[in-house]
Amino acid sequence: MMAIKANPNPLSLSYSSTPFNRISIKKIHFLHHSQCRNLVLGCSKNPISGSLNLDPSFSGSGSGSSKLNSLNDSVDAASTSASNAIDFLTLCHSLKTTKRKGWVNHAIKGSESIADHMYRMSLMALIAGDLPGVNRERCIKMAIVHDIAEAIVGDITPSDGVPKAEKSRREQAALTEMCKVLGGGMRAEEIKELWQEYENNASLEANLVKDFDKVEMILQALEYESEHGKVLDEFFLSTAGKFQTEIGKSWAAEIHSRRNARLGN
Repeated sequence: MMAIKANPNPLSLSYSSTPFNRISIKKIHFLHHSQCRNLVLGCSKNPISGSLNLDPSFSGSGSGSSKLNSLNDSVDAASTSASNAIDFLTLCHSLKTTKRKGWVNHAIKGSESIADHMYRMSLMALIAGDLPGVNRERCIKMAIVHDIAEAIVGDITPSDGVPKAEKSRREQAALTEMCKVLGGGMRAEEIKELWQEYENNASLEANLVKDFDKVEMILQALEYESEHGKVLDEFFLSTAGKFQTEIGKSWAAEIHSRRNARLGN
């Protein structure tokens, strides 16, 4: 039996060359195609003379028509889900390649990316001791998504001079666009909810993940001090007295203790 071959165009994703912290959301275009579905429709409704006809049940009339519609619906549903997922993951690629600006400003070579930072925060949530009323799984998820909007807006830091309200507005707009790329639905709503909860510091989980954000930063600062022979006081000063949980306070104290011992030596 002859095989009908389709050669669909690959997913096309184009970015503006504009830096991430200036990028216009409208310049991000996601293109997907449904050649396979169109091939089925074309062959069933307008068979080419001399070509192999499809099963008579796909004739476009009677019960065959309902079967065709059912098949098309299934193909569309699966295709849309996979297409949206890959579009979303491709957009998130920039989290792996965008360096955290605080380290770039201090000329740290080979500095961590946004994704590096979020990954170690997720590990912190995984290994932290149990706390009454705290959902560990929610903390892990929150750590994974808390900086996800930076895939579009980049890492906006105090050195950029962007007011806090404007930073939040940009990130909210970026997050909304990312959830549209994902296709909406339950998972998109979960990402929005987790991000907003973190942004508003609105739960025990958010309190803990906020602390992990600061702990990860000062731990990274300590490591860069050791690796590059630098003194990165500003990162320790900016977080002093701002930890909300006992775990955050104890882990920060351990990092400060190790730093003091190193500086003393």
